[in-house]
Amino acid sequence: MYTLHSTPRADGFYMPAEWAPHGQTWMVWPERPDNWRLGAKPAQAAFAEVAKAIAGFEPVSVCVSAGQYENACAQLDHPGIRVLEMSSDDAWVRDTGPTFVINGQGGLRGVDWTFNAWGGFNGGLYWPWQRDDQVAGKILGLERCPRYRTDGFVLEGGAIHVDGEGTLITTEECLLNPNRNPHLVREEIELRLSDYLGIDKVIWLPQGLYNDETDGHVDNFCCFVRPGEVLLAWTDDEADPNYPRCQAALKVLQASRDARGRELLVHRMPIPGPLQASAEECAGVDRVVGTQPRDPSIRLAGSYVNFLIVNGGIVAPSFADPADEQAREILAQLFPERRVVMVPGREILLGGGNIHCITQQQPQP
Repeated sequence: MYTLHSTPRADGFYMPAEWAPHGQTWMVWPERPDNWRLGAKPAQAAFAEVAKAIAGFEPVSVCVSAGQYENACAQLDHPGIRVLEMSSDDAWVRDTGPTFVINGQGGLRGVDWTFNAWGGFNGGLYWPWQRDDQVAGKILGLERCPRYRTDGFVLEGGAIHVDGEGTLITTEECLLNPNRNPHLVREEIELRLSDYLGIDKVIWLPQGLYNDETDGHVDNFCCFVRPGEVLLAWTDDEADPNYPRCQAALKVLQASRDARGRELLVHRMPIPGPLQASAEECAGVDRVVGTQPRDPSIRLAGSYVNFLIVNGGIVAPSFADPADEQAREILAQLFPERRVVMVPGREILLGGGNIHCITQQQPQP
């Protein structure tokens, strides 16, 4: 891989919005038995369904370990999907893969953030994580794409959303958490985001969704749907632990202006559930010291906001929940020019995330 020692902003590059045209979407195949139940077989079926849904709109590349290569090829048998051998620690390519940046003149490069498994030895979800920290560089090498490496600056792709016009949205719960970049204050973090993503304005929501084990990733809670408009996970139930989080986020969003001075229009998306894992589902996960425990008493951070925008479509999770159809209708209204495809998301949620978390878009340069 070819590593640059400047910054994207200095070179005229920026992160485009997710609705900008894609060249392809990246995924990583799940197999970790201490995170995915029953040797990850149900999760693999779910990932395959997501990959095929995306492949209906744009090409998909799935990175797979040597041991899983044959099995993955069999399950991902589709003309729009290519399978590539790559070692990793788990399957969250939104957080381990590169954040691609463009210059609007045909240039494509990638940011390789330092990854510490969502907190390192201070609340992180597993060890070791060095193979996951290599995923972004390997993907950029495969694509012959120049790389910016943020040595010493930890960030996950799920912690940010951008509008492609200078505005970034994130949460204090994640980016100001001492288990990420304790040596940096808010203003220094904003400067890094500006340098590596080409943004001019950061909107800080206080927290993400309740019980989100990523320390409140914004992509599970709030996202841009177009410039000047956001979609916020929402509950009107005052007894729901998400209620104060939603209210606090709404207050910030209503008081904010984006990088171009616009007020934000806030759309609301119901939160499914409450959803919890069954005792049987938890029993199927291997118990390993240092890995996030799975327990039926823990509420799952289920969210319809955790969808992916693709070329001509939206690929979103469903949960066999009464709110599924309302979520589909909201997405169809917000994206009238795109076809909404709902894919069962429970198995992905059991592992700690959803469709946006297991995908990473590569924009057209």
